Amino acid sequence: MSTHVLSLLVEDKAGLLTRVAGLFARRGFNISSLAVGVSEVPGLSRITVVVDVEDAPLEQVTKQLNKLINVIKIVELDTDQSVQREHLLIKVRVDHTTRSQVLEAVNLFRARVVDVATDALVIEVTGDTGKTEALLRVLEPYGIKEMAQSGLLAIGRGSKSITDRVFKN
Repeated sequence: MSTHVLSLLVEDKAGLLTRVAGLFARRGFNISSLAVGVSEVPGLSRITVVVDVEDAPLEQVTKQLNKLINVIKIVELDTDQSVQREHLLIKVRVDHTTRSQVLEAVNLFRARVVDVATDALVIEVTGDTGKTEALLRVLEPYGIKEMAQSGLLAIGRGSKSITDRVFKN
């Protein structure tokens, strides 16, 4: 299996996300990341889906997604041809002896502390999957109390846009 990142431009309609996710579920595909938000075009949203699947079954799902009336366009984003970022909030256990070590790791990874308590720090980090996973490995020995992670956000590199040839800009 291989990882695929799909960017869907869709009409902002109630229930569409359920129908999109349902197409993957009916095929037995596990969505490893899902992010939805408004796009640069009023009334349209962008869905970023990360799924581990072989190429042939993915093509079948893509064809079915294209049949949904509210799906405007689907683009598969290659890792080298796109910018991909994750966003994490991590609550780490600290005490007076470990606080400086955790702060040093935060600075090393260009993350930032967004909340301070006597026994914990909440750290915010944005970056590619490798960076976020590496920071988690460094912080794990101190004790990760809680973590919240966004879905992967991705956008194509260069001047081309998913809305090109759909709408004239």
